[in-house]
Amino acid sequence: MAILSSPIVDRRGTASEPPAEGRRRSLVVEWLAHPQASFYLVLVPAVLLLGLGVMMVLSASSVYAFVRYDDAYYFVKRQALFLVLGGAFAFVLAQRSPKQLKVFGWILVVTALVLQVATFTPLGYSNNGNTNWIRFGSWFGIQPSELAKLAIVVWSADLFARKHKRLSDPRHLLIPFLPVSLILIGLVVLQSDLGTGMIMGAIVLVALWYVGASWKVIGSLVGVVALGVGVLVLTTPYRMSRILGFFNQDLDPLGVNHQPIKAIFALASGGWWGLGLGASRQKWGGLVESHTDYMLAVIGEELGLVGTLLVLSLFLVLGYAGFRIAMRSDIRFCRYTAAGITSWFMIQALVNIAVVLRMMPVLGVPLPLLSYGGSALMANLMALGVLLACARQEPEARAFARRRARAHRQALVTTAQGRG
Repeated sequence: MAILSSPIVDRRGTASEPPAEGRRRSLVVEWLAHPQASFYLVLVPAVLLLGLGVMMVLSASSVYAFVRYDDAYYFVKRQALFLVLGGAFAFVLAQRSPKQLKVFGWILVVTALVLQVATFTPLGYSNNGNTNWIRFGSWFGIQPSELAKLAIVVWSADLFARKHKRLSDPRHLLIPFLPVSLILIGLVVLQSDLGTGMIMGAIVLVALWYVGASWKVIGSLVGVVALGVGVLVLTTPYRMSRILGFFNQDLDPLGVNHQPIKAIFALASGGWWGLGLGASRQKWGGLVESHTDYMLAVIGEELGLVGTLLVLSLFLVLGYAGFRIAMRSDIRFCRYTAAGITSWFMIQALVNIAVVLRMMPVLGVPLPLLSYGGSALMANLMALGVLLACARQEPEARAFARRRARAHRQALVTTAQGRG
């Protein structure tokens, strides 16, 4: 650090300032070495993505909201409400200790199981063909599968941290983690939401990989999952049509291929700098899901390639921060939790982006932190709160917090003595 910031001595023995590039690199290295760097590497890109998300929900949903609800601000008002509620949850969770977060994980997994079962009762209702919602009253609904993603991550992190010395035994590795996770995933699949079930399955696989499961175990699970997904696709006409439509874009351009084609049109028309904020053409009936699964297409149309790359860059920074926390943590629970939450965000973002770019068949998963959806936004914000709590538990961050607390107490004592 000192070497990077010291003057350069030329051949004549005179000191000269380091080049501008070296000074910038030195500042970056020094900033990344700050005890609270991980905390802000999570907080800043998350806040920027959330702010952009609210703005784009307003732009993408205004036409559809006005036509359907006679209120152009219908969806953005709901998104803002869930942002405030989720932000409050995130703030509270960010202050919790690992011990409290472990209890939260067990409460969350039980809650997720109960709510998942409740979707099959009169409280459950269908949306876009998926019976994965619970309705409370005429206005408020919740999608339990979003909470189930966070539940699997936090609960399994505590489970694996407690059993870390016995994880070489497949029985301790897989039980009870695998049965509980499969129940949660199975309930989601029974709700006809295969896309969310596949995201949850990916979370399970990466959780096993992080704790050192053998390739034999992971490979066996991947084979079973691939077989199950294949059967579900082949035996369900609308899923099979999505696969066929992916390989042949001329197939049913007004049906199964309508959204993917319009998404490509939106991205192509955006060019480098976009048509301008609010100037999307596809939101006028072309992209029906423009404010949910195809949010990135509207961003590309209105903000261009530059705006799209900005979104990708923010996700990359967030991913770097999450894995940095996992690698720097000396608490196994925080290590596994940070890795799990980061993997969840990155996998789901990658799937959503691939679908919008027509690199994957349509799966119906939202873009984290950006797409409209109260349950998804709440779960994302709660996950961010847990991730921030893990960032506060890095060894350097804990030491820094203790030093600040001691300095604060000393300042109070000094002030009291001065007044006395």
